[in-house]
Amino acid sequence: MAASMATSMGGRVAVLVSGSGTNLQALLDDPAVRPSIAFVLSDRPGVRALERAATAGVDAGVIEPAAFPDRGSFDRAVLEELEGRGIDLLVSAGYMRLLGPAVSRAYEGRWLNVHPALLPSFPGMHGVRDALAYGVKVTGVTVHLVDEGTDTGPVVLQEALEVRPDDTWDTLEPRIHELEHRLLPRAVRALLEGRLVVQGRAVRIGGAS
Repeated sequence: MAASMATSMGGRVAVLVSGSGTNLQALLDDPAVRPSIAFVLSDRPGVRALERAATAGVDAGVIEPAAFPDRGSFDRAVLEELEGRGIDLLVSAGYMRLLGPAVSRAYEGRWLNVHPALLPSFPGMHGVRDALAYGVKVTGVTVHLVDEGTDTGPVVLQEALEVRPDDTWDTLEPRIHELEHRLLPRAVRALLEGRLVVQGRAVRIGGAS
């Protein structure tokens, strides 16, 4: 695949959420990212992330998988909502739902996810727990482009974090969150500004970060 810029300045961003929304808040607090956040979409009603969107004056909605007979119809509903709102870029910020090829193909090269481990190690929903259970000495955070696999897309940013001998989930998870809150806005800024250059699985960020 030839090198290409992922997108251009000025895209409308939708943030996908499922829970408390601390990564959403990190994006809302970034002055370079906040003006582009046009929509927040949750798969669960009543979550704190929706309150954060309301406080920031950002449109938000809920599409629950249980309302649909199968995954395909759920995916189509999500895609129709995003396209109907003119969304250019997606960011999964603690979104605990896999969306299928209909969405990943529509937003290929324009969809970021933050994962609480150093991919390709410990993919899936429980990166912090799985790293602790394995006994690794180092874990970290990955921001990657989303493809049709589970946490298999090209890596945009990674940063390592030491796992201390006495770490538990309660002590490690907050440090993981600190990294997420720093790396995710940086990656979104680069995507918005057209500074992600992708060649095969290799991604570099051009210009100033």
